[in-house]
Amino acid sequence: MNVLFVCTGNTCRSPMAEGYLKAKMPDLSVKSRGLSADSSPASPNSVKACLELGIDISEHVSTQLNMGDIAWADKIICMSPSHKTVLLMYTNNQKVSVLGDGIPDPYGGDIDIYRTCRDAIFSAVDKLIENGFFSEFYITAMEREHIKPIADLEKICFSEPWSEDGILESYKNGTKFFVAIKNSQILGYVGISAVLDEGYITNIAVAKKYRKQGVASALIENLFLFAKQNSLKFISLEVRESNLPAVTLYNKFGFIKEGLRKIFYENPRENAIIMTKRFD
Repeated sequence: MNVLFVCTGNTCRSPMAEGYLKAKMPDLSVKSRGLSADSSPASPNSVKACLELGIDISEHVSTQLNMGDIAWADKIICMSPSHKTVLLMYTNNQKVSVLGDGIPDPYGGDIDIYRTCRDAIFSAVDKLIENGFFSEFYITAMEREHIKPIADLEKICFSEPWSEDGILESYKNGTKFFVAIKNSQILGYVGISAVLDEGYITNIAVAKKYRKQGVASALIENLFLFAKQNSLKFISLEVRESNLPAVTLYNKFGFIKEGLRKIFYENPRENAIIMTKRFD
């Protein structure tokens, strides 16, 4: 995927965004451009603010946006609505977006102004990553050829993994499985068992290298679609007490703690939090 960040002079906001996304997702092709760039270096405070968090943009040189850049980009992310208005004169609305609610220009400000700008940019980029904005995977129903890769993923992610036979037996008994796939590779999967109007998540797993890239969020959103299609009143799951990233993710999607199963897990022994998402 080709991602293009656009601001005015391409010396502050867009190079900070470019540098951060390159560091977070090195498999992407990322550039930044300006509507009024003049081959200047990145502003000193931009360089300093980024270096404080381990992002080096000291070699950046501002570059004027041209039609070749627009054609090259799969996604164009502007720093303000006014930048988007200009871009829409040359391309379609599906390709162009604004970062967050818009990032104020720090040009001429002191280092604290630039730190505030940096933090807003990095936070907004993180949110896009978490929501799968830069991902090229898709969600589909599991087929039998997916069972072995899912079992292999289970072995990596869990101390008590499901076997191929266990997954197949659950599949035959009506559990619905959905997989996230990119270039024929399974990035993650989720299973749900529906009993009348109740849904129970059997497992959800994402390969380590694809975490925090929107895969788990996309799988959960697909479960919500499944729940709507099947008129489920709720979806419930168990999660280890110590798995705070998972608990945080489920909270984000409206799952609420509704109980505790004592010593539910082995290897290591641990309680399970029961979390439920109820639908109106």
